[in-house]
Amino acid sequence: MFLADKRLQFPVRVERPNPIFARALQQAIGGVEGEIRVMLQYLFQAWGSRGPMKYRDMLLNTGTEEIGHVEMLSTAVALNLEGAPLSLQEQAAADPIAGAVLGGMNLRHILSTGLAATAENANGVPFNASHVYASGNIAADMLANATAEASGRVLATRLYNMTDDAGMKEMLAFLIARDTMHQQQWLAVIEELGGPTEQLPIPNSFPQAQEDGRFAYAFFVHAANEEVPAGRWTAGPSLDGKGQFEPMISKPLGEVPVLAPPPPMGGAQAEQMSGAIGLGVAGGLAGTAGGSVLP
Repeated sequence: MFLADKRLQFPVRVERPNPIFARALQQAIGGVEGEIRVMLQYLFQAWGSRGPMKYRDMLLNTGTEEIGHVEMLSTAVALNLEGAPLSLQEQAAADPIAGAVLGGMNLRHILSTGLAATAENANGVPFNASHVYASGNIAADMLANATAEASGRVLATRLYNMTDDAGMKEMLAFLIARDTMHQQQWLAVIEELGGPTEQLPIPNSFPQAQEDGRFAYAFFVHAANEEVPAGRWTAGPSLDGKGQFEPMISKPLGEVPVLAPPPPMGGAQAEQMSGAIGLGVAGGLAGTAGGSVLP
């Protein structure tokens, strides 16, 4: 159950409406770094949470907070669209809103919503829930959440630096502060569980004896000159203390894959049915204009 309050979580005011900034704010609503993403991520993690109830409660509280952030940003979009030109003629009229160029606006703000926010990013791409991560593994989810808050905070700081509207800066300063808290909140769970090294590898419930230990702590080098990058990840003890980092020049360990011929009713060419196409022989590509003999 959710409870609603008509009042906003934090004041949202716009001193000078700016339809172009309204479009930019859409990224914080429906972009991959946006609030719809984290809202759904935390709620679905909560609804599927197994284990200590306190983690479910924490996720539900924060997911519900994010609903309020979507509401704030949607209100900010609507306020920035007030007075926006609705036609080319209106835009060309005397003293149009500064920066309200139809070509730079999200035209769906006019055509689809009548000057309101949409569930999409700044380019008009609808929100894609494929970026909602809820694995059922608390350590994996907490790391995903910290990453989501980090990218969200990067976006919020860019929006903050993009505008000179005092009201918008005030709102964004609040959102940036909440991102600060949420980043540390999710990492605090990892610490409470025993610390990041104790959680590695994720999931730590899988017996490591069943993985191929030869490759568990090897950094594969795919450089043609076989140059090994000097870093914490190529030498020294692994972070979980169960192995040693080492470079390994990557070599093919398998064979060339050979597939069976296509099924007779599969719609392939007759020449494919033998399992190989004889290129460069009579009837093949050899000798055709502009063609080359394939090995």
